[in-house]
Amino acid sequence: MEQQTFFDAAHAAPLAARMRPQSLDEVVGQTHLLGPGKVLRRLVESDQLASMIFWGPPGVGKTTLARVIALHTRAEFVNFSAVTSGIKEIRAVMQRAADRRRFGDRTVVFIDEIHRFNKAQQDAFLPYVEDGSILLIGATTENPSFEVNSALLSRCKVFVLHELAVEELTQLLGRALTDPRGFGGQKVDVKPELLQAMAQFANGDARVALSTLEMAVLNSEPGPDGSRVVSQEDVAQCLSRKSLRYDKDGDEHYNLISALHKSMRNADPDAAVYWLARMLEGGEDPLYIARRLIRFASEDVGLADPRALEQAVAVYQACHFIGMPECTVHLTQAVVYLSLAPRSNALYRAYGRAQKDAYAQQAEPVPLALRNAPTRLMQELDYGKGYQYAHDAPDKLTAMRCLPDSLDGQVYYQPTTQGVEARYSARLAQIKDWKRHAAQQSKGAEPDEAAKEQDE
Repeated sequence: MEQQTFFDAAHAAPLAARMRPQSLDEVVGQTHLLGPGKVLRRLVESDQLASMIFWGPPGVGKTTLARVIALHTRAEFVNFSAVTSGIKEIRAVMQRAADRRRFGDRTVVFIDEIHRFNKAQQDAFLPYVEDGSILLIGATTENPSFEVNSALLSRCKVFVLHELAVEELTQLLGRALTDPRGFGGQKVDVKPELLQAMAQFANGDARVALSTLEMAVLNSEPGPDGSRVVSQEDVAQCLSRKSLRYDKDGDEHYNLISALHKSMRNADPDAAVYWLARMLEGGEDPLYIARRLIRFASEDVGLADPRALEQAVAVYQACHFIGMPECTVHLTQAVVYLSLAPRSNALYRAYGRAQKDAYAQQAEPVPLALRNAPTRLMQELDYGKGYQYAHDAPDKLTAMRCLPDSLDGQVYYQPTTQGVEARYSARLAQIKDWKRHAAQQSKGAEPDEAAKEQDE
């Protein structure tokens, strides 16, 4: 397998490639890992590396850190790409690493985009990580809990890299204007407020920030002496549309839908609408969001406002009929309605209690009174015996017990006093009082009368 060094760069390399840090001191951001005395800095500077995974959004320095490690370590450094490397190449490199280990030499294997390796490819590394033949460094934009085999993940330390702050990106852009690897050998003038605008546009991504600066400089008109003054118009042409980081199948997808749910639950319509916009503008399917709103309507609002479910279902239909971008207003209507609706999770909790008993308790047979008897045999086996038809009763209620004997008296639905559910709570209390009174009357009946009622 042909291996390239990290620093094979053409003269016309992009600014982002030319400005790659050569040392830990040049790395911008990640001070929680690389600040004085922090764990990752100590591991790199002492060359006491362990298998690790760098997890973070694009452009925050995952590959850059690997390149810095390549310069500091005395071990052989092998770079793998999850896109181009197969099982055959992996096994060949692993065998060479095992051979080197017998002579006391170390091998560090860097895998960019490790989440793109399938299970078989990841499994091929596992025995060599276990026996110490290699130290594995993986980089991923996806949650390693979902994308990396649990056996491999348990043998690696996960370092979370954060997106870069606007101030850190502004510092990086300023360095690119003075560093000889950037525009330091040229006369380029960019006002601080324009650097800050480019940094904010980059959305935490150093690669985007540097590429935007490069485009703005190249877009500016050179003066007679070759100098360039980047104007606001030059920058504006490079900031036409901000790219929102969003992966419909990845960790950010679940983070944003969680933020939407919890903002609505916390009665914060402004936050809820913001997270809705983040999802829709990032390319999320509006029908997915509508389905989640339908769930929320019963889980978090429930009978406190029964119309919430009607609203959510209607919005799903509206999204299905007209699609994006017109359906954004319908989703906003539902999100605001649900945010302001009275709260009740009584239905959610009721099902949770019943589910627990369904698993924990013995599966008793359905009481005979509740069974249908469509055949003569079933009738002879007393299916339906003792059933009391509520519509025939004066109060439309009967004292018939519907739970299995072992669960008699168990309470699952405990209504709140929020919104309309207060009326349901009062109604349920009346029903329970009536049934309690009816049960007491039944116990006080004469034995022969009770037997007669039972026969009927």
